[in-house]
Amino acid sequence: MRAIVDNLDLFASGFLLTFQLCLLAAVGSLLLGTVAAVLRISPLPPLRWVGTAYVTVFRNVPLTVVAFMVVFGLPHLGIRADFLRIPGLDVIFPRLGIELPYFRMAIFALALYTGAFVCEALRSGINAVPAGQAEAARALGLTFTQNLRYVVLPQAWKAAVVPLGSVIIAMIKNSAIFGFMGLTGDLSATYQQLISARGEPAIPVFLAVTVGFLIMTVPLGLLLDQIEKRRAVGR
Repeated sequence: MRAIVDNLDLFASGFLLTFQLCLLAAVGSLLLGTVAAVLRISPLPPLRWVGTAYVTVFRNVPLTVVAFMVVFGLPHLGIRADFLRIPGLDVIFPRLGIELPYFRMAIFALALYTGAFVCEALRSGINAVPAGQAEAARALGLTFTQNLRYVVLPQAWKAAVVPLGSVIIAMIKNSAIFGFMGLTGDLSATYQQLISARGEPAIPVFLAVTVGFLIMTVPLGLLLDQIEKRRAVGR
């Protein structure tokens, strides 16, 4: 317990950084997954091919490979995820404004990988929408975009909320890889720093890091259980 109490501030800062990484990556993956799902059901074959290629590649490549390619490969091509430097957002998340791009590239890699799974979860929700509703919308003169915006996607999001929640929980756990790859300050890096640099006992540090991840994943899992129970009662 001494190893935890003496380094509580380090654990707290690591938890905060990991939470920020997961929050930003979750938003990015939901946006990217939604776009990919729309591409996959597009009436234009080239767009469907793009969506299918994206999902096929990133669902079948390990996150470690994606992380190394994005974090270490893209900067050599001049891509440093500067698009994440959104004015005002770097005030809330100061690391977005730091010149070193590692935090931004970690967000990009995690969102890129998770977006493929978000796409498939959302597409399952789209398939759950009765076909008659989309046909009725077309009969009323709604375009494909209007049909998606007002009829299909709102119902698909509701149907896919539980699978999407499971994808986000998996993403939170996957975020641990970036600490071992060199992202300083997150929970995984805190684990390495305390054991390697300070010689703290491994078991208490490991338990503290585990509790940090459980604080993020367990409440989300309980929320998904409640949503599923309410739907069962409604049916």
